[in-house]
Parts: sequence; structure tokens; C-alpha cells
Amino acid sequence: MERQLQDGWVRLVNADSLKFIKTLPAASVDLIATDPPYFGVKQEVWDNQWENGVEFLAWLDAFLVEFRRVLKPNGSVYLFCSPRMNADVEMLIRDRFRVLNHIVWAKPSGVWNRMRKADMRAFWPASERIIFAEQVGAEGSAKVGSGYAKACHDLRRQVFAPLIEYFRHAREMAGVSAADINLVTGTKMAGHWFGASQWQLPSREQYSQLQVLFAERGRALGKDYAGLSETYQGLHQTYSHLVASYDELRAEYELLRRPFSVTQEVPFTDVWLYPSVQAYPGKHPCEKPLAMMEHIIRTSSRPGDVVADFFMGSGSTGKAAIKLGRRFLGVELEEPRYRQTCAEMETAVEKGEKV
Repeated sequence: MERQLQDGWVRLVNADSLKFIKTLPAASVDLIATDPPYFGVKQEVWDNQWENGVEFLAWLDAFLVEFRRVLKPNGSVYLFCSPRMNADVEMLIRDRFRVLNHIVWAKPSGVWNRMRKADMRAFWPASERIIFAEQVGAEGSAKVGSGYAKACHDLRRQVFAPLIEYFRHAREMAGVSAADINLVTGTKMAGHWFGASQWQLPSREQYSQLQVLFAERGRALGKDYAGLSETYQGLHQTYSHLVASYDELRAEYELLRRPFSVTQEVPFTDVWLYPSVQAYPGKHPCEKPLAMMEHIIRTSSRPGDVVADFFMGSGSTGKAAIKLGRRFLGVELEEPRYRQTCAEMETAVEKGEKV
């Protein structure tokens, strides 16, 4: 069963999420913000369908494999988990993604205020956790895809050519090996000092060590360090000025990077203090605050991006996506809950609750 709203910008699907996600094209989702079962936290059947934690983690990992496949190279994942299982879940995610933050949603109030403290044998879990992750190698993918990194690399080789050639020629004439250079300086920088790729100027101390080594081979590094440093500073200034002119490549690079935008006015640390959703007739037991989902979507996606929630529940992620002008894909297994959420989403669209 599927409903589409806003000319297909909103897709609401009633299906087994794992089966459905396998039908999606690779690299088709910009942001996954989802709240899977926590295992043994709620009384509902869907939260107690596994014999033990090992079975639960194996089930969750099958989703992570698909999340990695459908997420774009510059996409983000926000996955909610319980304080009891958060360490296991984070380790699982680290096998598939690069974890950026372990966010603590510290709820300002809750049932713990009514607990009989004298009967407690451990601290009450007054938080939920959110693992924030990206695709492995996301930053490098953006640089390569835009051509920005190659352009900067080629420009650097061109600008610093006089110094690169000075060091290369000196080593060639002296017949000094990379192993000798690294041994004398206590580094592994021979390739950077005497090659064109990722070239760097040695420090004053390192250059002095190199002068001694080359003198022993009868081939002195004749230029003094002060002169080299002055030349380097001048060339570096030229490089910085020229690379700033790559505006179009830089703009493309920024578009290919993983979106992330916070300000002083929104939570920018890894501790969030959003209040829980208060009880109301028909409330989903795991409903997340709309303001928190708006914060996630605004921070880690751009207008028009595809936001997906494969455990849609009450549809907070979708309602926030509609409000912020994003495309939304939501999947919910339970038909009664799906129908209720569809009705609520249709109301949100009719009210024009979008940017």
C-alpha cells in the first residue's frame, strides 16, 4: 500500500521496511533520520520480537547494509537507540559508516521524577541516544567529484615548482635514499620534501639535518634556510591568491559536501534538551518532538533533498520534512498506524505546512 502527496514529493508506504528498501536505487537518499525498535524498552510486540541482543543487532545490521547502499556519498544518518543498547548499536554502525557524534537527548522531565529512589539499584535512564554518521570517505568523494582537489593539487605543483626542483635535483645529484633522509630527520617526510606530490618545506631544524647528510655525500644543499623560507612565503601568497579564484569549482565542491549547518541559536553540542511529546489520544509510544526532527533535517539536508524514515511511526520526520520543503519517503509496517499517520500528513499538506 502506498500514498503519494505533493505531486510525489511525499511517499508513504505500508510495507516491511527491509523488503521495501531493497527495491530502492543505490545512492537515492540524502538523509536517513529514523527510530527503529530499541529492543525490550516498550511493551509492544514490535519491540520484543527477538530472543536476545545478538538477534536484535543482526536484524539491525541488515538495515545498516541497505542504508549504506541507498545513502548518497554526501548523505547523513541519524539513528535513535536506547541508553541500554547504545554502545552495541554504535559499534555496529561504525562497521558500516563513519560515526560523527553520539548525541545524548537528555529529557528535561519524565516518569523518573515519580520513582521511589530508595528502591533503585542503578541510575534511571533519562535519555535517548542518537548516532550521527556519514558515508566513509565522504569528504574525499566531494573533492574528487568536483575536480576542486585536483585543480588545487596541480596549481600547487606549478607555483612551488622552483623549490620542488631545487630539492629534487639536490637529492638526485647526491644519491641520497628516502630511508637515509627519514633516518636522519626521524620522520617519514622524504616523499613530501623531495617529490612533487603533497610537497612541503622542511623546518629549519630538519633542513640543517639534511645539509649535514648531503655534505657527507659531497653534495651540499647550498641555499640557506632564510632564503628558502622567504621564497616559500612569496610563493605561498601567490598560491593562496590563485586558489581563491577557483570560485566555480569551490561552489561545486560545497554542493557535493555533506550538508551541515548550525548556529548559536540552535543546539550545536552533542547534548540536546528537547522535551518529550506530551500524551494525547492516539499518540505513538515512541513519538519524537517535531522541533528536534526539524533541527536534524535543517542541519543535515538542503531544500528539495530526499529525507527517509524507514520506521515512520507517528511521522514526525515526515511532518518536519514537509514543513521545511524536503522530499520525504516514509515506511511503516503496522497498517492502523500507517493509516493514522497518512491522515495526519494529508492534513499537514492541506494546511500548507511547508516552506
